[in-house]
Amino acid sequence: MGTGTVTPMLGVVMFGMGLTLKPADFKPVIVHPKEMIIGEVAQFVIMPSVAWVLCKVLALPTELALGVILVGCCPGGTASNVICYLAKGDVALSVAMTGVSTLVAPFATPVLVLLLAGEEVSVDVLGMFMSIVQVVILPIVLGFAVNRYFRKFSEAVTPLLPLVSTIAIVSILGIVVAHNAQGILSCSLVVAVAVILHNVSGLFFGYWVGRVFGLDAAKRTAVSIEVGMQNSGLATSLAATHFAMFPMAAVPGAMFSAWHNFSGSIAAQWFSRPTKLRDVSGLNRSQG
Repeated sequence: MGTGTVTPMLGVVMFGMGLTLKPADFKPVIVHPKEMIIGEVAQFVIMPSVAWVLCKVLALPTELALGVILVGCCPGGTASNVICYLAKGDVALSVAMTGVSTLVAPFATPVLVLLLAGEEVSVDVLGMFMSIVQVVILPIVLGFAVNRYFRKFSEAVTPLLPLVSTIAIVSILGIVVAHNAQGILSCSLVVAVAVILHNVSGLFFGYWVGRVFGLDAAKRTAVSIEVGMQNSGLATSLAATHFAMFPMAAVPGAMFSAWHNFSGSIAAQWFSRPTKLRDVSGLNRSQG
């Protein structure tokens, strides 16, 4: 399979996301506007900013820096809701944040990539906008419509969605690795360092922002996971579609896809500990 199959696979994942959405999932936007604003601003400020800083500190070459920035400028990932549930976070807030950040992405992602990488590479803002609409927004809207008007069908296929999404993400990862095997071998360590630091920074700063603004533990957990877990499949798709002259730009997104599910599972274990224990340990560290 070629890199041209990455985009259709991501569309399948987004369609599956749409199948699980209901109008009630966006209720937190109205009921908890403060938390939503905090979370979305954190999403599109922390991850792009951390990406840019890491590119400078690690002196990443243009191709890899572009890939890291693409990951940072994408919306929250679809796996974040599951991780939030395992972490005993506010799942309703997590689902709403994922949905809103995804709807904002056609506007925010191209502009942020232009601001952070425009001096190094040519960024087609309109083209990226159309790509995100086609590969993300339209499949989600279609899935949402199917769920609303063909409920029996959606109920029948929903149990299969985790498996389908996993196969699609693994396939995307395999395609990118297969097409860039030699380059990955030569830069795997620095990309791994960038990906790990990026993800962990998002989890940490997302939680810290929630704490600064007085959110309760469940909402802090949701914001942390939403900020730290990106739709890296979209980053990979955008790299393959709009930056084909920089083939290695797809590598950070592919590696992030593999890593953040692993780190998310670890984070879920930590967040799911009793709140008092977590808060006391955080207090002790801050005083130490």
